[in-house]
Amino acid sequence: MPVRGEALGAELPPATVEVTARMTLAYAAGIGDVGPRTFDDAGAEPLVAPPPFCVRLEWAVLLASRTARLGLDAQERLRVVHVEQDSMFHRPIRPGDALVTRGRIVAVRLTRAGALVQTRLTTVHADTEDPVATSWHSSIYRGVGLDGEQGREEEPPGFPAPPGPLGTRVRIPIAREAAHVYTECSGIWNPIHTERRVARETGLPDVILHGSVAWAMAGREIVQAYAEGDPTRLRRLRARFRAPIVPGGAIELRHARGHGGGVHFAVINDAGETSLADGFAEIAS
Repeated sequence: MPVRGEALGAELPPATVEVTARMTLAYAAGIGDVGPRTFDDAGAEPLVAPPPFCVRLEWAVLLASRTARLGLDAQERLRVVHVEQDSMFHRPIRPGDALVTRGRIVAVRLTRAGALVQTRLTTVHADTEDPVATSWHSSIYRGVGLDGEQGREEEPPGFPAPPGPLGTRVRIPIAREAAHVYTECSGIWNPIHTERRVARETGLPDVILHGSVAWAMAGREIVQAYAEGDPTRLRRLRARFRAPIVPGGAIELRHARGHGGGVHFAVINDAGETSLADGFAEIAS
């Protein structure tokens, strides 16, 4: 069945999560963020979740949309690929926080690859409604059509163009089991990331790394390079996910500081293809 165009503007069922140390430590392990602020719950400073942890909270809301709003069957849901993530981090997430995540479908359109759906997700404290994170999540359902009109309600915030070449390069090994580890550490499961048979049946060459893993690893390295290792200074992290990453090799992060203190970055896969494009991070002073 095609994606329903009438899903545009739909409010998605909220999800409430009480954050635990187990959750935050597991997520940090899944992206290799083992610094003292994110991986030591007995450290001198209070434990905080890596900022990209917000995707763990958003996952349940996104899952609900695929059946309740978009009208997709089980096989079509397997064809989804995460193609863009743009998250703004308003305050740190800590164990003990009770957080509510809500979603709204803000864009639906047909591309050459399939139907694209963009969802704006907001996470707030359950008691106070204080903002925690705001994300724009885009996915393409490969080979799936669109029933009805395409449209857009709102655009995510803009970002500046890079000032020039991304001169700094960092090699990041990706273990063959990296997608499996991240799946279990984040609670974000799609068998195209963990089951080779399923991945090949959907037209992929192999299991592929979640785009949000490379995105989060880029954020981890940028925090080390530009924020003195303090994850609470990361205010925004965005990228488009393009060429797939097959676990078992390495990726190369390229980055450079831009005008106004922002950081521009890209991620290159083993084949020399750009896996993450238009990467941009904001760091608080």
